[in-house]
Amino acid sequence: MSGSFSKDGNKNDDDPETLEAKSDGQQQHAENEQAETHVEVPPPSDPEPSLEQILNEVDRFLEAITINAREDKLKPPEQAPDCVELLSNTVENMVDAYNVGKTNFGGDQDDSFLKAVSRISKLSKRFNELPSSSTLSSSLNRTSAALHRVMSFLEDKFRILLHEESQAINNQENDRCLLHEPEPDKDEEEVAEFSPETISDINKIASAMILAGYENECSMVYGISRRTAFKAALNKLGYEYISIDDVQRMQWESLEGEITSWINTVKQCSKKLFSDERKLCDSIFSDDPPLSRILFGDLANPVVIQLLDFAQAVVLTKRSAEKLFKFLDINETLRDLVLAMDSDSYPEELISEASEAKTRLGEAVVSIFCDLENSIKSDQGRTPVPSGAVHPLTRYVMNYLKYACEYKDTLEQVFRQHLKTEKDEKETCDVGESDDVPTSETSPFSLELMKVMDLLDANLDMKSNLYRDHALRYIFLMNNGRYILQKMKGSTEIHELMGDSWRRKRSSLLRQYHKNYQRETWSKVLQCLSHEGLQVSGQGKVSKPVLKERFKNFNTLFEDIHKMQSMWVVSDEQLQSELRVSISAVMIPAYRSFLGRFKQYLDPGRQSEKYIKYQPEDIETLIEELFDGNPTSMARRRT
Repeated sequence: MSGSFSKDGNKNDDDPETLEAKSDGQQQHAENEQAETHVEVPPPSDPEPSLEQILNEVDRFLEAITINAREDKLKPPEQAPDCVELLSNTVENMVDAYNVGKTNFGGDQDDSFLKAVSRISKLSKRFNELPSSSTLSSSLNRTSAALHRVMSFLEDKFRILLHEESQAINNQENDRCLLHEPEPDKDEEEVAEFSPETISDINKIASAMILAGYENECSMVYGISRRTAFKAALNKLGYEYISIDDVQRMQWESLEGEITSWINTVKQCSKKLFSDERKLCDSIFSDDPPLSRILFGDLANPVVIQLLDFAQAVVLTKRSAEKLFKFLDINETLRDLVLAMDSDSYPEELISEASEAKTRLGEAVVSIFCDLENSIKSDQGRTPVPSGAVHPLTRYVMNYLKYACEYKDTLEQVFRQHLKTEKDEKETCDVGESDDVPTSETSPFSLELMKVMDLLDANLDMKSNLYRDHALRYIFLMNNGRYILQKMKGSTEIHELMGDSWRRKRSSLLRQYHKNYQRETWSKVLQCLSHEGLQVSGQGKVSKPVLKERFKNFNTLFEDIHKMQSMWVVSDEQLQSELRVSISAVMIPAYRSFLGRFKQYLDPGRQSEKYIKYQPEDIETLIEELFDGNPTSMARRRT
């Protein structure tokens, strides 16, 4: 039987088959109920991959994409591997850790962070190279968002590091100034005062930003920061930009102060500031030398142009002799600046402009120096200097030349350049001929110096003729000649330029003036002491009337000379002594001999006292009073 059924035709539940079926159904129902209520436990998950594992997976993915591109397989992969998403999450988590202070930038975590930034930068770049319809567009968006966030963080950190280090340097310098502490010795490896650790951190950030394609943002932050810092450094040096119009309106006394500040600024720029900035730029952008050169140029070139504008504005001011030395200072400063401007750091046009500015300064120097010739020629004063003293023109010219010759090397360069480049130099300064025949090795400046000295000699000779007393004329020439010679001896530069032959010629001329003075002054006095004509012809006796006249004339002449020449001035002590010694050497022996031989012919007493007023010792004492510029009463001396 297949199973029992009930009276209504249904199977009977008591039927064995029914019971069996019922039993099977209940079991299945129970199993179904159990299945509905049971929560299935998943198998244990794999551990989170490490950053190194993520980076390795990303590298394999990048390599696969690169191989596809190299083999012209345009079809991109269907989807990005999980490591891409994991990398985006990882770098964002790292940025969060930096922002909340869990991690400090500049620590051990940086290398790992920057490696991750490098990979996400490469991913973003590769994704951007794929077709726009790529199935990887969602991965591109995710990667780009993560990269943008990372770059914003690095840009802020880049700015902060640059600012904080500059601020710290300024504070240190201010503290040092307040405490009057000396500058510490600088480490040669220390660049622009930044610590090596800070430079390393900034360098890593710059490299990461440039690799990610954020070169413009990085350059802008760096440029603004360093221009601000450089401007502050210039302000500390006392430099402020002055327009050409302002320079033209300034009085020379005020402009001199600005020139001094400008010179100090340019020297600091040439010797330190520019080189430090270039080293800093090269250190931070060591992975991109062309960018380093551009950024340094963006900072330095405008500063150089401003500095050159000032120099050229000064050249345009009205020229005068007093400006020569400041012009020479500016010229030397520009020379050093040009030498510091190498073609690797500065554009050729800027170097050329600096050289041209130096040349214009040189031409102004030549013009001003040559105006000295005109001032000597135009000094035609008709009033002689009292007492035959050194003429103000002599003092002015020699002091001017002494000071100018301290710039000997610069002036030689300037005049040599002038002769090379200026075809019509004779219109402004005719080098001319000198009494000394120049050799082929004579420098143009030496020739110019000789020309000035010749003009001064001619002017002094003309002024000496203003004295009616010829003896005083020679005192005047001796005073001025000795002053010139002493100034030459006191200046190694003038001595080198003029040469020994010129000095010997000057000394010989002084000796000739001395002889001429002796002849003009004392020859008549010596005639009074001559033995000739005193004896009566044929009698062998001395004529008392003639002898008395001789003593009388001697006394009168000597007193007149003493009265006059004690008021004359010989300021050079050596020359004064030489004159007195030479006079005594002639007069004392002659007077002693004359007195010793002929005083016996005068009656003792009143007659002798009347004609013999002075003993040899008196004459010697009175000679020692000559050329003091202080007249002495002989009558008072005799009492």
